[in-house]
Amino acid sequence: MSFSLSGKTAIVTGAASGLGLAIARHLIHKGVRVMLADADEARLMAEMGEAAQDESSVRLFPGDLTKKLTLVNLVSATIEAFERIDILVNAARRCQISDVLNPDADHVETLWQQNVVATLRLSQLVAKRMIQAAAGTEPDEYGAVGSIINFSSVAAVRVQPELLGYSMASAAVEQMTRTLAVALAPKGIRVNAVSIGSVMSASLQLALKEAPALRERIESGTPLGRIAAPDELVETIQYLASDASRFVTGQVLVVDGGRGLLDAVAAPAF
Repeated sequence: MSFSLSGKTAIVTGAASGLGLAIARHLIHKGVRVMLADADEARLMAEMGEAAQDESSVRLFPGDLTKKLTLVNLVSATIEAFERIDILVNAARRCQISDVLNPDADHVETLWQQNVVATLRLSQLVAKRMIQAAAGTEPDEYGAVGSIINFSSVAAVRVQPELLGYSMASAAVEQMTRTLAVALAPKGIRVNAVSIGSVMSASLQLALKEAPALRERIESGTPLGRIAAPDELVETIQYLASDASRFVTGQVLVVDGGRGLLDAVAAPAF
């Protein structure tokens, strides 16, 4: 069983901040050739521009990932730079507070496009490339072709009206993960998701700045009593991307500090 990722190629979305940034840095450190994608070009350059200049194994791709043409160009740019894609980490995600009774402020369409549709479309494009790359080559003894990793949230199974749009999108990502896992298993592509509790993401930082009292609610609603740092999830991603999990697909791995063990309405699930 090997956790090694050296020599593999990955796309990481949401790579300018939070989880995506932490994952990107970890994969680079582990010898992975990485295409870093994010809509925030300025922040992406500020965080990873030096690495892209110094490392031949790092490329940056700024763009709106809710646009289909952007996704097509992202995949093409990755193939052009690295010739193949072994790992896709769909870390680009968005969380907004919903006003349940106001269709103009529930953010359902925005969150659906960002968290669900963009994830699905990129996964479809990458899966096709993985299959094409594997055609005509001798598979390893396990028939492994690639790994796709999505992000969900404990909000998928918690009833929190203020997170209507985010909860709906998270639940959809989990079912999408299971469906793609079954569809792509015969092709040697594994698809899994990580369901997170409160991690210090850019959206959570903003929420805490606007409502400082939110921190106490989150921490008191988490058995481990704290908000996780993004770096605490990187080994989970390494496991799902590596041969160590070669018999794992269609799973939603919960990393939430025990949040799901408590009352479903006890604390916000950012």
